Amino acid sequence: MIFTVRLQGLNDFQEWRGVARQLLSAGIAPDELSWRLPGDHNELFEASDPALPPPRADSPAGTVPPAFIDLARAVICHSDPARPALLYRALWRLQRDRALLRAHSDTDVQQLAHMASAVRRDAHKMKAFVRFRSLSDDAGIERFAAWFEPDHYVLEQVAPFFVRRFTGMHWAVVTPVRSAFWDGARLAFGDGGRKSDVPLNDALEESWKTYFSSIFNPARLKVAMMKSEMPVKYWRNLPEADLIPSLIASAARREQEMVLRDATEPPTGHQRRLGRRVQTDPSTTAIASLAEASTAIGNCRRCPLFEHATQAVFGEGPADAEVMFVGEQPGDQEDLAGQPFVGPAGKVFDTALARVGIDRRRVYVTNAVKHFKFVPRGKRRLHQSPNAGEISACRFWLDLERGYVAPKLVVALGASAAAAILGRNATIRSLRGKPIPLEDGTLLLVTVHPSYLLRLPVAADRMRETQLFESDLRQVLELLH
Repeated sequence: MIFTVRLQGLNDFQEWRGVARQLLSAGIAPDELSWRLPGDHNELFEASDPALPPPRADSPAGTVPPAFIDLARAVICHSDPARPALLYRALWRLQRDRALLRAHSDTDVQQLAHMASAVRRDAHKMKAFVRFRSLSDDAGIERFAAWFEPDHYVLEQVAPFFVRRFTGMHWAVVTPVRSAFWDGARLAFGDGGRKSDVPLNDALEESWKTYFSSIFNPARLKVAMMKSEMPVKYWRNLPEADLIPSLIASAARREQEMVLRDATEPPTGHQRRLGRRVQTDPSTTAIASLAEASTAIGNCRRCPLFEHATQAVFGEGPADAEVMFVGEQPGDQEDLAGQPFVGPAGKVFDTALARVGIDRRRVYVTNAVKHFKFVPRGKRRLHQSPNAGEISACRFWLDLERGYVAPKLVVALGASAAAAILGRNATIRSLRGKPIPLEDGTLLLVTVHPSYLLRLPVAADRMRETQLFESDLRQVLELLH
């Protein structure tokens, strides 16, 4: 007998998981099942759906390694209609072979990995290529909407990213299948829509075009096209797409101009902080303010990291902040946004600050290294820690920030940040929680980087370390007072 399983959601992992546990407990093998998704109908000569047998009291639902749960959450969002059946077959096999997921030559494992990878790429593209357009004001509230056509069912997975990034906006992301809505307090989902539901252009169009023209690097054109960093299918939804043909046409000439042009170096010189003023070696061209440093860093060539990063990420915060937080380097999302601590680690950082009563708007936040260092893995960019030479080269910019901001307290988030400030290798264990007087009279406090908390796999360890991190932040308040 073939049992038909009808799922109500296209990408509801919890629904699939509940049904799969019931089937597993009832001892129903994969070849005894026919899976149906929303919109599917019975085949022409197929009988009505037989009722599923109840779970057997003497048969447990089974267990799986945590890696399968993460894999299944991604795969269920794939557009392949065979995905629920493939997942259940893998679940069934895992009950007999716990090492199945490590068999990389296995056809099912390969297909699952391929599907999960495709979903992750699609989610990344949604984050990168969604463009919000302004709608007409409604009762004084400005609203924004964006149209996107994903290859897979990733909207529910990606929507929280837009909530974190655009918390203060009222927005909607419309796709052909589903739509997401954020009113500043609650995230909701509804039916899909049409491209005509979203404005074609608005006042932000010219800003996008100016930004895109400024970051376009002709030397990376061939690599970008080969890697499909901006697939043609998304061009019609991007305001900057109108510029692409002309930029491509002029790429060869602009690349040759870059080759012939002498390499540029940022102004150098020995900065000494005197109170809140900075003196510069008069034999060099000086950077006269924090704002000038923020602009000048765009031309930094002090180490090779600039070659592959999207842009330099300078610090942000009040120029007279009493506290300066120094991280390691920008991550993937910081590299794209041009702002420090806006990715997952930044959200952990913001939450911890809020819990202990520190207003991020009143502190200065930066990194020891200003360009994103990574190694490409397919469509992903995996973080790599900067080496001593890169930290040393970028110390020029960190010294400028410290000189102009003149904080009372510097907080090093992680060993790389501590090494950049101290000018030597440092370990968290030996320095954590001990206020260290620096030569200029500033106090240094060393703690872990928020990304360390994200990497802890055990919830109890993560909770304990988060509490210790928040305790370090409370020490910041105590030292200021």
